Amino acid sequence: MLELIRLQDQELVRRKLNKREDSIRRLSTVKNLSDEKLVEKIRSEDSELFAEIIERYQQKLYRYLRYLTNRPSEAEDILQDVFIKAYRNLLDFNTKKKFSAWIYRIAHNEGVNFIKRLNRRKEISLQGLGKVDFPANGKNNSLLDGQVRKEIKEKVKECLDELETKYREPLILYYLEDKQYREISDILRISTNTVGTLIFRGKRILKVICQKKGGDLML
Repeated sequence: MLELIRLQDQELVRRKLNKREDSIRRLSTVKNLSDEKLVEKIRSEDSELFAEIIERYQQKLYRYLRYLTNRPSEAEDILQDVFIKAYRNLLDFNTKKKFSAWIYRIAHNEGVNFIKRLNRRKEISLQGLGKVDFPANGKNNSLLDGQVRKEIKEKVKECLDELETKYREPLILYYLEDKQYREISDILRISTNTVGTLIFRGKRILKVICQKKGGDLML
């Protein structure tokens, strides 16, 4: 009897190991696929390949949500909800569009909903969040030098918490997530001109905040 149990256990372990090896092989074949091609493969062939989506976006989206909500521990829970919603709605994604904008939009919605709930509990002002429509007078700047951009990122991180959310989010996407105006426009559902306006105004406010903290921000 004991021998039979041991044989059954060995067979179970063998099957699990084989399944794990198969999963590793499948994942290794999609590493070089674009996000959009990967989604097509997930939808048509193997839902387990969604693990690759998580691998690609886990750190990026956590960082984005952490700075958006200013709640590191809650950001992890929000991130789980983002991936669940992305998985459940994967069939709705248009693979001719940019996947990163689509999943960041889901993260934006989840982050905003969290802040709104926080608003109801703590009466935090979120006037105009996600529905901003300022006059279009900002222009998309050329890409910054790598080292300068790195220094700006560090300074932005230090002062972001005190910035109003409607300005904070575009700056997070532009400086910390390296998104261009068009993709930020898709994520926030606002025009590229409005994106430029928010970034322009946000930079000015952020510079004042940093100066009050004893530093300076060359943006």
